[in-house]
Amino acid sequence: MEKIVIIFTGGTISMKNDPNLNAAIPSLSGNDILKMVPNIKEIAQIEIIQFGNFPSPYFTPELLINLRREVENVIMKQQVKGVVITHGTDTIEETAYFLDLTINSEKPIVLTGAMKNSSEVGYDGPSNLTASVITVSSEKAKNKGVLVVFNNEIHAAQDVTKTHTSSIDTFKSLETGPIGVVDNNRAYFYRNIEARDYIPVDHLEPRVSLLKVAFGMDDKIIRFLVDSGEKGIVVEGTGRGNVPPKLAEGIEYAISKGVIVVLVSRCPMGRVDASYGYKGGGKHLESLGVIFGGNLSGQKARIKLMAALAYSNNYNEIKKLFKEERT
Repeated sequence: MEKIVIIFTGGTISMKNDPNLNAAIPSLSGNDILKMVPNIKEIAQIEIIQFGNFPSPYFTPELLINLRREVENVIMKQQVKGVVITHGTDTIEETAYFLDLTINSEKPIVLTGAMKNSSEVGYDGPSNLTASVITVSSEKAKNKGVLVVFNNEIHAAQDVTKTHTSSIDTFKSLETGPIGVVDNNRAYFYRNIEARDYIPVDHLEPRVSLLKVAFGMDDKIIRFLVDSGEKGIVVEGTGRGNVPPKLAEGIEYAISKGVIVVLVSRCPMGRVDASYGYKGGGKHLESLGVIFGGNLSGQKARIKLMAALAYSNNYNEIKKLFKEERT
């Protein structure tokens, strides 16, 4: 049987309820979880790596880099067919997208977890883990990039997002739909990934902030970020990518100080565009030197900018990395 490596990093899948706190805390090891899914060993030979037991908000750029190194060391081994990573759901899409950006391999890499902890009725960890191993074991999972598997749906890392705070059906690819499904112990894929970005880096630039725009905002936050030494700022603008006029002045100030500013939309679907020419509109921001982030969410654009700034300090190179070629 081919070998699949499961890297356990923590998250709700590894938690149970503490009766004193009446709240979930990290408690289970990878071996503990695998005991709940004994049939998984009928699918493939399983190897466990206990990377950690972190709630996903605890992840840092350093932890992400260490996880990438662990994954790369595993997939280089000829006998390993692919990797499953368990991860907390709060930031799983950021980790998945980071790995998708920075690992260049045909072998499948799948992230999964659970929305319910092991003390709750309907604990979904075992079923998600099984579906992920089934996905990795499929020959058709090759060259699909990093995938996220929940609730028997297979999503591309570049498309998926968490849409609900508690539903087990939370993960959606809003514009594209899932790339495939797991049904009756088989993985079925609807489509291929036409193009993927690859940024070969061994570190991330941590000094990158994300700013969400609302009406009436001024420039004090963005000026504070610039004066505090940020190297990049992702602005989640309204609609097609527009900001209040006073905030536009702050963006101009940031760019004058050499800070890279990337623009995305706070809307959950659609891409930014230079459609409006008023002060603070997309056309005006483009003329200032703002880089457009396409249809990326704010959190994914931040990950990409952290990687891009680690790769290069050159504005034109970074702009090229954000240039959209895929649909």
